[in-house]
Amino acid sequence: MDSIAFLGLGVMGAPMAGHLAKAGHVVTGYNRTHSRAKAWLGRVDGEVSIAASAAEAAADKDVVLACLGNDDDVADVLLGDSGAIAAMREGACLVDHTTVSPALARRIAEACEARGIHVVDAPVSGGQAGAENGKLAIMCGGRDAAMTVATPVMEAYAARIVHIGGPGAGQACKAVNQVCIAGVLAGLSEGVRLAQATGIDTDKALEAISGGAAQSWQMDNRWETMVQGEFDFGFAIDWMRKDLAIALGEAKAEGVSLPVAALVDQFYAQVQAAGGARQDTSALIRHLPEVK
Repeated sequence: MDSIAFLGLGVMGAPMAGHLAKAGHVVTGYNRTHSRAKAWLGRVDGEVSIAASAAEAAADKDVVLACLGNDDDVADVLLGDSGAIAAMREGACLVDHTTVSPALARRIAEACEARGIHVVDAPVSGGQAGAENGKLAIMCGGRDAAMTVATPVMEAYAARIVHIGGPGAGQACKAVNQVCIAGVLAGLSEGVRLAQATGIDTDKALEAISGGAAQSWQMDNRWETMVQGEFDFGFAIDWMRKDLAIALGEAKAEGVSLPVAALVDQFYAQVQAAGGARQDTSALIRHLPEVK
């Protein structure tokens, strides 16, 4: 089994790192909030340890994985003289599961390739539940040789792994993913409010339409909780807006119009302002007045 460093032990990274330990890998965890790393260590079975810095965690490892917050976080942890990449050995592999801009993914790839390190940008979809259940969908950018090294490791927590293209392609695909989710949640929010306004039985409405063309993952997993006003789980609106900013930035750079995504981002801003920043993305329904 590989010796692995996992950088970032939040709601996504902690269970992913746990799956790696369960699969038999030797895992060293690192988190900038050290108390979170210690808490992870106490919950995980297997050959695991924690490090005081990203560089210490990454030194001499076969594979280094990261699941952090945003572009600045990733640049801080991975790049620079004291970052993880500088500590990695030649021939090792870096897999970044953070959702960042394609531009940063390509910058990281250049830094790795200059040192003879394999690299894959590999953002994930499936949320906290997907991470906990080991059923994430992973979209990957990188060279074939890097994918050969990274794929057997990612299989510990993935239901689907797709190699999209070269460096940055995984992040570009994740931007597409988030745009699609935004549109689906906007339609689902309006559908729930319409069902409530007409007074029909929403459970029976779900039963009826989820068997047809309206069916989606969001409907299957979020309709009921949206009706009940429960949003304390899943992928936070703060992170969705970060991802939509990446998508809208890429669209602007390419001269592409994304009017629905731009409008949904404004709706999310309203929910943020009303105190929903850390609520699940399905809290988008809160921008629509409740039915009396």
